[in-house]
Amino acid sequence: MAVSSCTRVFPSFFECRSDPESSGSPKTSGGWQRKPSQSRFFGSQLNSASAQGAILRFPPNFVRQLSTKARRNCSNIGVAQIVAASWSNNSNPSSPPPAAASSSAAAATAATEPIAPIGDDVALVGKEVDLNANLNLELPLETEDKEEALPIPKPSIFSCDGSLAIHAGERFGRGIVTDAITTPVVNTSAYFFKKTSELIDFKEKRKASFEYGRYGNPTTVVLEEKISALEGAESTMITSSGMNISTVMLMALVPAGGHLVTTTDCYRKTRIFIENFLPKMGIKATVIDPADVGALESALNENNVSLFFTESPTNPFLRCVDIKLVSELCHKKGALVCIDGTFATPLNQKALALGADLVLHSATKYLGGHNDVLGGCLSGSEKLVTEVRTLHHVLGGALNPNAAYLILRGMKTLHLRVQQQNSTALRMAKLLEAHPKVAHVYYPGLPSHPEHELAMRQMTGFGGVVSFEVDGDLNTTIQFVDSLNIPYIAPSFGGCESIVDQPAIMSYWDLPQSERLKYGIKDNLVRFSFGVEDFEDLKADILQALEAI
Repeated sequence: MAVSSCTRVFPSFFECRSDPESSGSPKTSGGWQRKPSQSRFFGSQLNSASAQGAILRFPPNFVRQLSTKARRNCSNIGVAQIVAASWSNNSNPSSPPPAAASSSAAAATAATEPIAPIGDDVALVGKEVDLNANLNLELPLETEDKEEALPIPKPSIFSCDGSLAIHAGERFGRGIVTDAITTPVVNTSAYFFKKTSELIDFKEKRKASFEYGRYGNPTTVVLEEKISALEGAESTMITSSGMNISTVMLMALVPAGGHLVTTTDCYRKTRIFIENFLPKMGIKATVIDPADVGALESALNENNVSLFFTESPTNPFLRCVDIKLVSELCHKKGALVCIDGTFATPLNQKALALGADLVLHSATKYLGGHNDVLGGCLSGSEKLVTEVRTLHHVLGGALNPNAAYLILRGMKTLHLRVQQQNSTALRMAKLLEAHPKVAHVYYPGLPSHPEHELAMRQMTGFGGVVSFEVDGDLNTTIQFVDSLNIPYIAPSFGGCESIVDQPAIMSYWDLPQSERLKYGIKDNLVRFSFGVEDFEDLKADILQALEAI
């Protein structure tokens, strides 16, 4: 950040008042004596006994009047205390308090070493600072132009996704001035402009800035940069939930009266939106089996398809779509491809590199990874993401910066968690498939999975979720689930804690059994999301629960 060569003389508008906490301590001849612990800052930093018996009050905008470097190189409070200690409250300089006068000789003797600079812009030299002297301290100010976001260099020194998950968007610079290792949370609903000319420059796109909290936040931008680096995307947008980003994407990219193609196996709420809400906008959908390439070709030939949207792997049967092939087919017909890669994570699958135009995640799951935050993200080209972002700014659904911080925090351990979950799930899937009380296992890492060969080609790991059918009916499956001790019975997946649910009850209980079966949801189906617990503990728990039925 450039700093102007001009300086401003700050007026003496800081007040000093007696320290109320020292009201019970004995008086000296000149006033209240500060306790040693209370005067430590002034004694060590200012070497001035005249600072005793006073605490400082700063105006609300004090920190903003320090230069950027001053704020960056030391804590705001530290700068405020040191700088304000040398400013006067406009009292008469010729009438120092008796305490200051009586200790002047000692202060002069003590001030033998210069005070170390507190930043490139602010430093106090080694001399006694009299709080009652009417001093004018000149400080360089920031330029009138608000700080521009600096371009983030490509973190080319990292060859592994694990390193990118930790450092991308942060290690090589971010749009927040701080020396903190972790990204600060910027809690604000709006951003100010110093002059109307600044606002006009921003509106006419001559100046980059934030404006309103719904349109962006420095903390969420860091998260978007990190996800873009993992996905190899030009741009990423983050919103309040996975469903929010899914619905906004569909409304932005499929025009009124348009047509989209999706798959039979998918998150139920996504299906409900496609079947019940998009038709109100005249949008029709063709639903195909994830592996039915012929049905996709027919839909593309018979309709003016704008978008093919599917999960890969899907929920809850973990079916896989040939992303490279469907992208080639769709692009020939001018249709876009968006892949929901939530079950895969950016570590196990690179949908954009395989040819998809967009990749979507519920950040609530693996990215956050701690079952404590909601979020959704969409990554792809700048053009497409901007198109979706424009509608998002109208509809809302902005991610709270505190939630963005939790996802950033979670992504630091993404590669460690996913490695453990990949390993545990694969070993457990093999164990379950061999167990006599398990009728069927759905997991892309097993040779028995219908898309196993495809998954081997386009994935580097198969995720931490295993779906399987217990050999029994609804009540037998309930008995199995209730006999488990480690996993929580809950929705969601991808967190540190293991989670288990019966989709027939958790997600489809409002439908009769006959309707559930249309979607392949049997009463004995179990979806198990493995956390990062020890494999042997999880194994023992599952085996004892199977023995209980």
